[in-house]
Amino acid sequence: MRNGQRWALEPGARRPGVKLTVGIAQARPAVLDLERAVDKACFWIGEAAKRGVRLLAFPEAWIPCYPLWCDGGTFARWGNGAAKSLHVRLLENSLVVPSEHTVRLCDAARQGRVAVIIGANERERHGGSMYNSLVFIDEAGRVVATRRKLVPTHGERLVWSPGDAAHLDAFRMAGARVGGLICWEHWMPLVRHVLHAGGEEVHVAAWPHGQEHHQLASRHYAFEGRCFVLAAAMVLSRSDLPSDLELAGDLAEAPQDLLPGGSAIIGPDGRYVVEPVLGREELLVAEIDLRRTREEKLTLDVAGHYARPELFDLRVRRDRPAQLRDDAGPLASKDIG
Repeated sequence: MRNGQRWALEPGARRPGVKLTVGIAQARPAVLDLERAVDKACFWIGEAAKRGVRLLAFPEAWIPCYPLWCDGGTFARWGNGAAKSLHVRLLENSLVVPSEHTVRLCDAARQGRVAVIIGANERERHGGSMYNSLVFIDEAGRVVATRRKLVPTHGERLVWSPGDAAHLDAFRMAGARVGGLICWEHWMPLVRHVLHAGGEEVHVAAWPHGQEHHQLASRHYAFEGRCFVLAAAMVLSRSDLPSDLELAGDLAEAPQDLLPGGSAIIGPDGRYVVEPVLGREELLVAEIDLRRTREEKLTLDVAGHYARPELFDLRVRRDRPAQLRDDAGPLASKDIG
């Protein structure tokens, strides 16, 4: 008793949880059309707000589409005029951060009071390079991070530049610590550990589609990190592609459903909260109890009591490199006549 009040829990009782409604927009991208992509994103943010979602995830490179033509086909053929034209088309419809397009996304997030993590092809404002990025927008409508994929995978290296660790962290959004990785980053052990050490409670696993080994990686991440995972995947059919797509012939023998979805919500014990949804657009929604992340750390906390920091030391370089520097700092910040 304390001041005449019972303050200890009765045996077997549970403390009140910290509830959060999360969602995944398993949506068709507006392929190679930045304006429509932002319109669609704002629509899905609005729909999520109506459902009470406070944290919403989108798939990898959803703005303005995952460049699935980069693996196989003729895209890598030297001097391919169609590939060059398609590359420029993707570049011109990729997201600049910040820009009028991010302002629209931020306004939608603020109006709906929804924190948003959205996959985007991000381009440099004055350059010809692109990154595979996750843009983190909090519920107040502020861009808090732009996470760039560290190593584009296989044919992706013809499309995207390598990223950096500048925003490789977990961020406070919608009352939770939220982080994210992109596709095959989930098989980079050191990268995973950085986010585990950041105290993630909710993790966004951004994929182009949710095939079996992507499910395995997402469930493993949830179990290893003792966090909830929003495994976000997209649906895309051949009929969603522009009729004038430069390399349409490369996809002529592909199935009608190019990317079948497979989004899922996973608990910190590695079990599904919402099982994978295939073959259709859907807003996946679940109410989660953040206290579950601490309960599961009783047995395993890879960045806490299950770590050996006196034996292993991991350091992270978090600066975002500039291409050109002088004694006054990056030349890009100066007027050059």
